[in-house]
Amino acid sequence: MKKNSSLTSGKEVKVLAQHIHISVSKARRVIDQIRGRSYQETLIILYFMPYQASYPISKLIYSAAKNANHNMGLKEADLFISKAEVNRGAIKKKARPRAQGHSFPIKRTTCHITIVLKEKPKSFLDQSKI
Repeated sequence: MKKNSSLTSGKEVKVLAQHIHISVSKARRVIDQIRGRSYQETLIILYFMPYQASYPISKLIYSAAKNANHNMGLKEADLFISKAEVNRGAIKKKARPRAQGHSFPIKRTTCHITIVLKEKPKSFLDQSKI
């Protein structure tokens, strides 16, 4: 977790999930839909998304919000996703037995998901109540 020194940006919480068994392109398809949205809106979007990658991403965002609430005293309603990215992880290689003693390679791709939740600035919160 990291705290910014400037008052305009607010506090932020960074979470990282490594070696998730999803391909990078499938995870990016979900991450691109939630980048920049509020925490509550993100959970609703991920709940109704038909992709397999939405479940581990929603678990990660939920965990980050709970950590922000418990460790830094931030309200979950004031959080939004300021940064979300997916990077390629290690490729696990296995061999599948084939006919006549041959083998066929199986490549299991993994990815690393990084999500940063930030607190909305006070001026933004005051304008939204109008």
